[in-house]
Amino acid sequence: MARFSVRRVVMGLGFVVAAGPALALGCSNTASGFDAWKKEFAAYAKTQGVGARGLEALAGTRYSDATIRADRGQKSFKYTLEKFMQVRGTDAIISIGRKKKAQNAAFYAGLEQRFGVPAGVLVAIHGMETGFGSGMGDTPVVSAIVTLTFDCRRSEFFRPHAIGALKLVDQGSITSATKGAKHGELGHTQFLPGNAVTYGVDGNGDGRVDFYNFADALTSTANYLRQKGWRPGAGYQQGEPNFAVLKEWNAATVYQQSLAIMGAKIDR
Repeated sequence: MARFSVRRVVMGLGFVVAAGPALALGCSNTASGFDAWKKEFAAYAKTQGVGARGLEALAGTRYSDATIRADRGQKSFKYTLEKFMQVRGTDAIISIGRKKKAQNAAFYAGLEQRFGVPAGVLVAIHGMETGFGSGMGDTPVVSAIVTLTFDCRRSEFFRPHAIGALKLVDQGSITSATKGAKHGELGHTQFLPGNAVTYGVDGNGDGRVDFYNFADALTSTANYLRQKGWRPGAGYQQGEPNFAVLKEWNAATVYQQSLAIMGAKIDR
């Protein structure tokens, strides 16, 4: 949790105020004060370059109880590697992933040539995140990420992603109705919005970045890994140079280990 000052409490709203040299935004562990906080956050968003459409989307957000329940109830990362892989169905991901790679061999070969990231890693991420695009989420992205920014647990982590989501609305990449995962992740490989703004790449050449488009999402994923330090030609199993980059995708060790195992088997 971020460090919060108790020197000011907004009476009747139920949220505390974070103190910092350049930012003082409230937060709450309940829905109390959400509507008032949105106005406060809108003023901050303007200073970050969010435009009219983004601000309109912010004003229309609703506190997402489903997001908070999901955030409080994460359990799978406490599993052993064996249990985690069983629960996440990695055998099926490997089997389907090999077929997906074969069907799009030229596309994945192009990504590896451009970014240095092998197909197996990208295919494994796609399978793990959304079952190869079959389940990209049912929660409004903007409301989810704004709710997590308001929530005191990880406000500072999610704040740049909330700004990112609002900027994506400004750009026309998403709307206030766009749906993703419970934590505001979007598209085929479940990018957090701030990362989508920073690392998004137009993979199909239509002049825009759409994370619900397969080519854009996978190209952006390869770019993300390369920008985070992926070394072309180096290994990505535990103890090898690129394994550390998998941590940049997901902080859970069992997740990193699973990607490494699946990627190698898909590429056989």
